[in-house]
Amino acid sequence: MRTIMMVLGLASASAMGLAQTPAQTRPAPKTILAIGAHAGDMEVTTGALLIKQHKAGDRIVILHMTLGEGGNPKMSPAAYGAQKRREALAVDSAIGAETIFAPYKDGELPDDEQVRLYVANVIRQVKPTYVITHWKKSIHKDHSRTSAIVQDAVLLASLEGVVTGTPPNRGLRGIWYADNWEDAEDFQPYIYVDVSAELQQWRDAVTKYEFIKGGISSFHYLEYYDALSIVRGAVVGKQRALAFDIDAFWTEDAGNVNSTVVTPEFIE
Repeated sequence: MRTIMMVLGLASASAMGLAQTPAQTRPAPKTILAIGAHAGDMEVTTGALLIKQHKAGDRIVILHMTLGEGGNPKMSPAAYGAQKRREALAVDSAIGAETIFAPYKDGELPDDEQVRLYVANVIRQVKPTYVITHWKKSIHKDHSRTSAIVQDAVLLASLEGVVTGTPPNRGLRGIWYADNWEDAEDFQPYIYVDVSAELQQWRDAVTKYEFIKGGISSFHYLEYYDALSIVRGAVVGKQRALAFDIDAFWTEDAGNVNSTVVTPEFIE
C-alpha cells in the first residue's frame, strides 16, 4: 500500500510568503487550473484551496467542461444551464478565479481526440503550474471521463508535434485529484491542506449555487463538504483541511518529503 503523506499547511506564512514575509523573498506567483466536469464540482471540492492560493497571490482559473444543466428536474436544461452559468461566474468571482466554459453538454461529454485537444489548448493558453481535477474512478461518467481527458491533455499540451494554434506548455509540476464523494473508489489522501481560515469565505461563495445551498438535490452538498473538512483536518491536527490524491510519478514534484510531512513546490 502506498504511504500516505500529509501537508500541514500548503500556504503557511513561512512557505507561502504572506504579509509578514519580506517582499523580496516571496515566491513567484503560480497559476492553478481547476478542471471540473460540471459547474460547481471544483468549487465545492477544492474552492477553499483556491481561495487560499488566490489570497497568496496566485492566478486561479476554473474550466467547466459542462454546465451541469441536466441537474434540475424542475427546469429545462436550457433554462437551468443559463442559471448555472450565472451562478458559476458569481461563485468563481467570489473565489478569485477566472472562468472558462467548455462547449460540451451535461451527460454527453465526448471521449475523443477533439475534446483532448480542446483541453490541451486551454492548458497551453493558461500555462498552469498545477492542474486540479477529478479522481480517475467515479460513479459519474462525466467525472471519470474528465479525469482521463485531463491526463491525456496534459501530455498533448507538452508535445511540439501537436498543433492547436498555441505553443506547447511544459511548465506543469503536477496534477492533483480532488476529494469528491462521487469519486471515492480507490481515492487515497496523499496531500492535506490546512484551510481553516478559508472556510467561511468558501461557504459564502459556493452557496451562490442553488444546488449547494439546497432546494434541488436531496444530497446535502454544503453539509457534506463542511463536515469532510473537519474529518480531514482531524487527521493533520487542523480545524479544517482538504485532501488530494496524486499519481505516483508526480510525488517528486509534490514537494520535499520529511518523514510523513510533505511541503509541495506549489507553495514555494
